[in-house]
Amino acid sequence: MIDQSTDRADNFRLGINYWPARTAMGWWTDFDSAEVGADFWRIAAGGFDSVRLFLTWEDFQPDPHIVETQMLSRLVTVADLALEAGLRIMPTLFTGHMSGVNWVPWWALGGSELDGRFRVSSGGYLSRSGLRNWYADDDILKAQVLMADRAAEVLAGHQAMWAWDLGNENSNCVIPGGRSEGRSWLHQVSNAIRRTDEAAMITVGLHMEDLEQDRILGPAEAAEVCDFLTMHGYPIYAAWAESDTDEHVLPFLAHITRWLGEGSDVLFSEFGVPTIHSFSPTEPGGGSSLIEEEAAAAYIQRALRVLHEAGCMGAMTWCYTDYSEELWGKAPFDEARHERFFGVWRADGSPKPSLGAIKNFAGTRRLASSPDCTWIDIGPNEFYLEPLVQLQRLYRRYRGSTPTMSQ
Repeated sequence: MIDQSTDRADNFRLGINYWPARTAMGWWTDFDSAEVGADFWRIAAGGFDSVRLFLTWEDFQPDPHIVETQMLSRLVTVADLALEAGLRIMPTLFTGHMSGVNWVPWWALGGSELDGRFRVSSGGYLSRSGLRNWYADDDILKAQVLMADRAAEVLAGHQAMWAWDLGNENSNCVIPGGRSEGRSWLHQVSNAIRRTDEAAMITVGLHMEDLEQDRILGPAEAAEVCDFLTMHGYPIYAAWAESDTDEHVLPFLAHITRWLGEGSDVLFSEFGVPTIHSFSPTEPGGGSSLIEEEAAAAYIQRALRVLHEAGCMGAMTWCYTDYSEELWGKAPFDEARHERFFGVWRADGSPKPSLGAIKNFAGTRRLASSPDCTWIDIGPNEFYLEPLVQLQRLYRRYRGSTPTMSQ
């Protein structure tokens, strides 16, 4: 067992988001402990200290009144394997939104919440079904409380546990009808965890669109129950970024999250870039957002530096690996082709140049000083009147206060 000294609070946490290359979102049902263990040792050897992983909701809770004991057992196995490799884990509940698809159990379908951008996967079938709003639907909320309680129970006191994430980009599934609904959900789910494990750290997976729009549950609401806030950001998805590898977007989003969250600590729990793959002549290739591997490595290196300078707790790369070609015809990779190639490692297990930049950052101590944010010249209430307009304006002010770097 590797000593877990990398968990010291004064270190900048260096993490990675995990799905296996062979199975992706199907890994809990097609579970291979040897494969996961080998992946975790590779991750640890790459300089990472933590792994964010995802509990696919319908696998863990096929019925609103049942949390699968086999899945909970596999979750404990995953935690044991992480501990053996010297890694800490951040399990994400109710997944939920992932890579352009909403993965939802059958019993949470049939509502009016429908985002035309995202397909819905349930029971192995794809549809455009509406979702029941778990912030407003008492039966769904009770089911989520049950799952949070059971998952927390099996990992309570486990040495590999670092924090619970209450969901991945939940606003891409459903949005609370009001702030009181969002706050009530946060309190009920987090209380379910803390009743079982008083020492548990809790966060929730906010993302860039939660700042571009007022999606009701944002940094201020999350800060009421979370031990720290998280943010996800990708220049390739930001129309206001200066380029697809504009690293300054990331610390800017972290600063805005901390400001709106009344000074809460921020972990940047998703950042990355998809890289160019050697496609066959007939393969469309996933669009113009794909970046040369060396350019991607340079971006990762710059991103880590500026997130560190921004006073973040740490950063988690998206994601562990590219996906096996056998998965390309399945959701989400059939339509979201760029999602195939975000990995720090290629699907065959070979590292991309990004790994070198990440390894060099391992063990970096976190900065204790608070960054200067005098470029924020408004209050939160004014920001939320026109979030996207203000975000774009504030980004120009922020860039005027930071050194220019080559992209």
